[in-house]
Amino acid sequence: MARMYSGSKGKSGSTKPSKKTNLSWIRYKPKELEILISKLAKEGKTPSQIGLYLRDVYGIPDIKSICGRKISKILEEKNLLSNIPEDLMALIKRSIALRKHLETNKHDMPSKRGLELTEAKIRKLVKYYKNSKKLDNEWKYDPDKIRLLIE
Repeated sequence: MARMYSGSKGKSGSTKPSKKTNLSWIRYKPKELEILISKLAKEGKTPSQIGLYLRDVYGIPDIKSICGRKISKILEEKNLLSNIPEDLMALIKRSIALRKHLETNKHDMPSKRGLELTEAKIRKLVKYYKNSKKLDNEWKYDPDKIRLLIE
C-alpha cells in the first residue's frame, strides 16, 4: 500500500499463511485465552499490546485461529474495550506531542506540517468511526479538551 502523504510507494509486509492449521505447540484452550486476554486488558494494555505480549511470551501467533474471534471482539463482549478506538487514540497522542513540541519550537515548519497531516488523519478516522457507529455522533475532536482528557 502506498503512503498517504508522500510520493513514495509503501513497503511490502508479511502475509499470514493462507491455510489455517492447528498449531501443535499451543496447549491453551479458548476459555483460558479469554481469561488471559481480559486479565491483560485490566492491566491497561491495548488490544495490539495484548497480541504482541501473547506472541512474545506465550508463543501464540494468532488468537483468531484458536478462539475464532479477534482480541478486540473478545474485549468488546466483556466490556473492557475503551470508548475511543486504539488507532484514533494513537493519532491523538501524536498530535498532543507535536503541539507540545511546537510550543517550544515555533519555527519548526516540518513539525507544523506533520501536525496538519496528523490532524487530517484524525478527522478522516473520526468521520469513519461516526459512520460505522463506533463513536458517538456528538463526539468532537477538540485539541485542548482532548489534551486534558488524556494527560
